[in-house]
Amino acid sequence: MEEVENQNKSRYHRLRRWFNSKQKEDKPSSYSFNEIQDGAEGESDDYEGDLYPRSMELDPCISTNKLRIFVGTWNVAGRSPVGSLAVDLDEWLNLKNAADIYVLGFQEIVPLKTLTVIGAEDPAVATSWNQLIGKTLNANFACPWMMTPMLNSSSLLSCDDNSYQCVENPIPNNKGVRSNTNDKYMLVASKKMVGVFISVWLREEVLRKHSVSNVRVCSVACGVMGYLGNKGSVAVSMSIEGTSFCFVAAHLASGEKKGDEGRRNHQVAEIFRRTSFPRTSKEHHHHYPLTILGHDRIFWFGDLNYRLYSEDNFARHLIRKQDWKALQEYDQLQKELEEGGVFEGWKEGDIEFAPTYKYSSSTTNRYCGSLPSRSGEKQRTPAWCDRILWYGKGVEQLHYFRSESKFSDHRPVSALFSTQIEIKSSTRGLMEFPNIPQTMLNPKNNEMNTGDEDGKSSLLSLLTKDVRGC
Repeated sequence: MEEVENQNKSRYHRLRRWFNSKQKEDKPSSYSFNEIQDGAEGESDDYEGDLYPRSMELDPCISTNKLRIFVGTWNVAGRSPVGSLAVDLDEWLNLKNAADIYVLGFQEIVPLKTLTVIGAEDPAVATSWNQLIGKTLNANFACPWMMTPMLNSSSLLSCDDNSYQCVENPIPNNKGVRSNTNDKYMLVASKKMVGVFISVWLREEVLRKHSVSNVRVCSVACGVMGYLGNKGSVAVSMSIEGTSFCFVAAHLASGEKKGDEGRRNHQVAEIFRRTSFPRTSKEHHHHYPLTILGHDRIFWFGDLNYRLYSEDNFARHLIRKQDWKALQEYDQLQKELEEGGVFEGWKEGDIEFAPTYKYSSSTTNRYCGSLPSRSGEKQRTPAWCDRILWYGKGVEQLHYFRSESKFSDHRPVSALFSTQIEIKSSTRGLMEFPNIPQTMLNPKNNEMNTGDEDGKSSLLSLLTKDVRGC
C-alpha cells in the first residue's frame, strides 16, 4: 500500500511541474499548483481569483484479508462452571487449531426457574464463565489472565439495560477488560439474558492490525407470553475494517409434538424483527447496520430445538448405524430450510456427527429414554438441537463437529470458518484540494480554454485520471 502511495505522489509531482511550466508559457506570473496537504516548503500560496477549499472522492483502494472464526454453542443445563470443566473447554475450543476470533454461545447457564426468569439479572454466573473461558484460551501461552467485570454499560451500546460487561468503542483501549499485555485473546463483548449468554474474544494481533469498532449488543426475549427471557436471543454487532459482523446466540422453543416447529419458526421471525442496533446521535451519518440482515457476515447458533420427523426406534436404529445422511432426511430444520419456512437463503454445513440431545443424566453415554423401564426418565427422540448457521458472502466453513463433554445433557457443537474482510485505505480515496482557484477546477471563461481538445480537459479530470492508481 505504501509503495502505491509513493507512486501516486511521484505522478502528482510530475503533473504539478508540467502544469506550472504550461502556465509560464501561456500566462506568466499566473498560478502555481501547490502540493496537496504535504506541507511542502518553498511553494507559492499566492493565487489570483476566488480561493476556496474543494475535495473529490475517488474510488477507495480496497484489499482483503482472511480471518478464522470459531463459533460454538452449548446448552449447559443450568450447571455452574467448575474448575474441572477447563479440560472439556480445551477440547471444545480446539486450541491446537486456534482461530483469530472465538464466539461462544451458551444456553441455560442458570436453571430456568421462575425466580431466574422474572428476577433481576445477576452477572456473577456469566462472569465466572468468562473467567474460565479466558483462562482456557490463554493457558497455552503461559500468560496470567485477569478480567474485572464492569457493571456500567454506558460505553457498549445496547437496545436494553441489561448489559453488564462492556468495552470502549472503538477498540482497543478497552475499559472493562483488564489483561496482561502479553495475553493472546481479549474479551470484546459479552451479553447475558436469563440463561442465554454470548462471549466474543479476539486475538490481540487482530486488534493491533485492524480497526475494530461499532461494538453493540442486543437481546430479544420471546419465551413465556412472548416476552420473557427463558427463550430468545442475545446478539453482538461489530465491524472489522470495512466488514460488518453479527453473531446471534439463540435458545428457541422446546417440544417434539407436531406443530412445535411452528413456534420455533415464529420465534426466529420475532428475533429478526425485534433485534436492532441503534446508532448514537454522533453516528447518524455512518452506515452502521441497524438490523441483523444489514450485516455483511451473519452467524446464528444455539439450541434451536428443531427435532426429527421420525419414530423414536427408527431414529435410534439409524444412529446405531451412524447413517447421518439418512437421518438428516427427517431433520426439521433441514426441511424448513429447503421449503423456505425459516432462514431462507442461509447455509449449514454437512452434519457428520451424532445427535447432540438428549443424553441421560445418569448414564452420560446413553440417550435419554432408551431404557423405558427406568423410572422418572423422560422419553425423548434424539435430535440435532444444537446448530450453527451462516449468511453472507465471503464465508467458508472449514469444520463442523461436536465435542464429547459429559457436563450436561447436550453435547457442545462448534464450527470453524474462514472469512474475508475488506480493508479500505484510510490515507487514500479522499483527495483534498485546498486553496485552488475555481477557474482551475472549472475551465469555463478561463484563458487556458483555447478551444482545442487539450484545453478542454480540466485540471480536475487530469488529476482524477492520474491518481486512480490502485
